[in-house]
Amino acid sequence: MFAIIGLVIVFGCVFGGYSVHGDLGILWQPIEFVIIIGAGIGAFIVANPMPVLKGAGGAMGTLVKGPSYNKDAYVELLGVLYATFKLAKSKGDLALESHVENPHDSALFGHFPKFQHDHHAVEFFCDYLRLLTLGAGTPHEIEAVMDQELDNHHAELHAISNAYQVFADAVPALGIVAAVLGVIVTMSSITEPPEVLGGLIAAALVGTFSGILMSYGLLAPIAANLQATYDADSHYMLCIKVGLMGHMQGYAPQVSVEFARKCLSSNNRPTFAEVEEMTQNLPAVG
Repeated sequence: MFAIIGLVIVFGCVFGGYSVHGDLGILWQPIEFVIIIGAGIGAFIVANPMPVLKGAGGAMGTLVKGPSYNKDAYVELLGVLYATFKLAKSKGDLALESHVENPHDSALFGHFPKFQHDHHAVEFFCDYLRLLTLGAGTPHEIEAVMDQELDNHHAELHAISNAYQVFADAVPALGIVAAVLGVIVTMSSITEPPEVLGGLIAAALVGTFSGILMSYGLLAPIAANLQATYDADSHYMLCIKVGLMGHMQGYAPQVSVEFARKCLSSNNRPTFAEVEEMTQNLPAVG
């Protein structure tokens, strides 16, 4: 929501400030916009594979909503980790098998609805719990696999924000292309009266103006916002990883959860007392 407010301020100030002494009608140059936007979209399609193109469309929802996880979501996640590790400690890792194989029907995960409906988080958590039930018990080897998976996921998301940044970097040049074409039109009409030439020159300059505004006022901020959001959301998966590593190394559930809590950013990290109160009120799961 704040991103939308920011964009409204950008365009409101630019066009509002111009309207004080200028004619807004002069800025309406559809041909210039077709050249810049059309060429930009075409180059965007050429430069990016289909998964990035699909992700770029869905990223607009991310821009509006912002980060997917707030403090309450992290408190719930720490509850998931604590309940799971407590069950494994009391009954062994094999007691997790039924929950891991059918997480969406699990009585354990059913107490944590936001986590249970997060497909990627559930899949990540259950995949590594499944390795424990299969007998994998070398923490540093499993951690290396985790890191690679998280790096891959991080790279996939950042490919989307990078694509917008590349688009932003290209648009000013495409604005110059539109302006040059406008100058060509102007030069071909050099015998026209000054008022006609003035209009043609103004139309050409709108191309340069539009390219710069779209780049620095729209696309670059979108890229920066998406990158910050993806970075913030990555703490959720990191929290799961750190908790799992603590459990694999034999720590008590309270200690593993504390490790996971400490890796969270300060604005979303619950206090030790909040986590302790939450764990004391968790329902028992057999």
